[in-house]
Amino acid sequence: MSNLHDILQTYVGNGSVPGAVGLVARGDRVEVAAAGSAGVDGTSPMARDSIFRVASITKPITAAAVMMLVEDGRIALEDPVRRWLPELASPTVVRTPAGPVDDVVPAVRPITVADLLTFRAGYGFPSDFSLPVVGLLFSELKQGPPQPQLVAAPDEWMAALSRIPLLHQPGEAWLYNTCSDILGVLIARVSGRPLPEFLAERLFEPLGMADTGFEVPVGKIDRFTGYYRPDPAGGLELVDAPGGQWSSLPAFPSAAGGLVSTVDDWHSFARMLLAGGLADGRELLSPASVRQMTTDQLTQPQRDASRLFLEGQGWGFGGSVDVEAIDPWNVPGRYVWVGGTGTAAHITASTGAVTILLSQLEMAGPTAPALMRDFWQHAASASSQA
Repeated sequence: MSNLHDILQTYVGNGSVPGAVGLVARGDRVEVAAAGSAGVDGTSPMARDSIFRVASITKPITAAAVMMLVEDGRIALEDPVRRWLPELASPTVVRTPAGPVDDVVPAVRPITVADLLTFRAGYGFPSDFSLPVVGLLFSELKQGPPQPQLVAAPDEWMAALSRIPLLHQPGEAWLYNTCSDILGVLIARVSGRPLPEFLAERLFEPLGMADTGFEVPVGKIDRFTGYYRPDPAGGLELVDAPGGQWSSLPAFPSAAGGLVSTVDDWHSFARMLLAGGLADGRELLSPASVRQMTTDQLTQPQRDASRLFLEGQGWGFGGSVDVEAIDPWNVPGRYVWVGGTGTAAHITASTGAVTILLSQLEMAGPTAPALMRDFWQHAASASSQA
């Protein structure tokens, strides 16, 4: 069996990625490997403590923060969000998903906290990105690959959101991404704290996640990786340099995909979930909240309509939940997600396994790239032999 470093090095060697860091853990057994370099120039070797833009594996962290507010008694899952998000007090819904954005009907019921957590509020990406309403998510809200310095501040962003109709009635369909960004605004307004401060106090500091946040300070820039996408000539094009969009705190901290982190920081968060919300003897979340987060909340028709994103998976709070064993690495109940910057993180409560892959190559779509699939295959083989 190939070891983890060999797998990463294969993709570095063939030019697929400049570098990557991977972690496979089961209980106290932890395998970590780093290969390649932080950029295509090859001058800065990739290391275990390299910092990456983790994109959508921000989402489960956001969901955990919401559940903390639920446990605090500040909000409830069934609460309409209009109390804190008045911009969403009277949403409209396009009459048909493919119809014009001005042909709308009223929402039949309010949007709730649970709707946002399960991505069933009516906002977000369907399998068909050509629908007129979806175009507004890109143009007005700057949804898509993370670009933190280009997004409006929360109040302005919410005002823009209020002018965009829902694609489906609340509770009707699963739609990707946008609900997590709305949750970030909700967390800030309910707590009375900026989102970065709330996450730092309630999650990052207790978990020792010292390198996780919405910006990379000057003193850590030397550990920050470059971010790339494939170019037409078959090479790699720089999207964002270490001193680029994450070098200062953005006006809109994206709870859907704005965090940077390291493999060990994210492992700390994963261990807390596997421990039922405990970290160093302190309960950050209740076991019941962790169970809700990691349990599929969708109906079969909702899963079927979302196969572009969720093949063999449902959705809990902030992450997918495997419901079918399509590939060797799919274990029913495996929770969490992938990030469009080339990241992936999963926990499997039944085996106590954690897998985290951090690379810096933008994904072309929801389908996992070869590196990710080979990493998962290795992790599945390692778990079966543990």
